[in-house]
Amino acid sequence: MPLTIAHDTLLCERTTLRLGGPALAEAVVSCAAGLDELARVLPGLGGLPGLGGQALALGAGSNILAADGPHALVLVRAANNAAPQISTQADGVTPGAFIVRAGAGLRLPRLLGFCQRAGLSGLEGLTGVPGRIGGSVAMNAGSYGVELGALLTRVRLWTPEGGLIWRAAQDCAFGYRHFDPRMGGGFWMVWEAEFALNADQPFAIRKRMETVYARKKASQPVTARSAGCVFKNPEGLAPGTSAGRLLDEAGLRGKRLGGMAFSTVHANFLVNKGGGTAAQALELLEYGRATVFDRFNLNLETEVVVLG
Repeated sequence: MPLTIAHDTLLCERTTLRLGGPALAEAVVSCAAGLDELARVLPGLGGLPGLGGQALALGAGSNILAADGPHALVLVRAANNAAPQISTQADGVTPGAFIVRAGAGLRLPRLLGFCQRAGLSGLEGLTGVPGRIGGSVAMNAGSYGVELGALLTRVRLWTPEGGLIWRAAQDCAFGYRHFDPRMGGGFWMVWEAEFALNADQPFAIRKRMETVYARKKASQPVTARSAGCVFKNPEGLAPGTSAGRLLDEAGLRGKRLGGMAFSTVHANFLVNKGGGTAAQALELLEYGRATVFDRFNLNLETEVVVLG
């Protein structure tokens, strides 16, 4: 079906931290035909019967920390996850580059695997990042010197009022884990994205991906239930200094509260050891923030999105 709606969806089943209480509803759109129907049922635009709340675009939930109680939210998920498409060079793109188009519902690891087999290079630094294309674009996902915003040529966005519209990358704003399509306020959702990649030998791309994953596995809890880095790296720090190092030097590595803990592998990763609660996670985050401030007079900002 183009659009399916489920009620009382649990956020703990939709987030990699496995935390969070029920949302009002979840709307899953599998094709463009379902977007017109979605516009008629979103809160504030006709509304789901008996529901208020606010619409929230949700990908793989890999950067979400959701509170334990109920949420006045309607989760909106793009499920357009067909295989990526490759086209030849487009106007305004670096000569020799190929354009790869992927739907927002496609998992980022699947895109990387597709590009490796096709001999298209550029995304290797994102090996091990677990999100979907839509969420990865919306947060300008980055790793090992690669940011999606630097490879993006254009993005297809959907709004309830305007439908689908392509936006060129140069018309958008990008920052550290930040993407702004510059379309004003209101709800928007990534539907498709196009990236400029360069041709290379598949075996060479695979080798770089293996190297990146080995480095991450040695320094990050890649198989744990986490939401990635929970704090942003403060600006203006000396090279090599990061939020993880600050937390480590402040004694937070391995600090545990109930089922939640700062990872023993990387102090900036909050992990659910089993049976953890959002209340424990939030208390641990505030403890870490306060400890770093007392030690270094630096205020850490959360990178993870907190849904209260």
